[in-house]
Amino acid sequence: QVRMVESGGGLVQAGGSLRLSCAASGRTFSRYAMGWFRQGPGKEREFVATISWSGGSTYYADSVKGRFTISRDNAKNTVYLQMNSLKPEDTAVYYCAAGSLGRATMVPNEYNYWGQGTQVTVSS
Repeated sequence: QVRMVESGGGLVQAGGSLRLSCAASGRTFSRYAMGWFRQGPGKEREFVATISWSGGSTYYADSVKGRFTISRDNAKNTVYLQMNSLKPEDTAVYYCAAGSLGRATMVPNEYNYWGQGTQVTVSS
């Protein structure tokens, strides 16, 4: 089993940056693909970014491409989401997720474990 704890959320002005971290427990972290999803107020959960077990493959939602970067440090059991040029529409609870298939995927059902989420609020 993999447990994740997100951190790094907060309040930031439009155009600012935040770096989210997701610390995972378990010795098999390096075998899992990791993803970031978000759920804004009154919206359904949506895909943000994903990274394969090796870090060799990454995919992004069109809405964040060029602004967000996902990375991982398997030695630290941690995945990161660097968010730059933040916009008010990025306001959401951000969740990290772990997928045992190991491949980067945008499909929520391919993730086995989810964190509790961290709030990101971008003011205009």
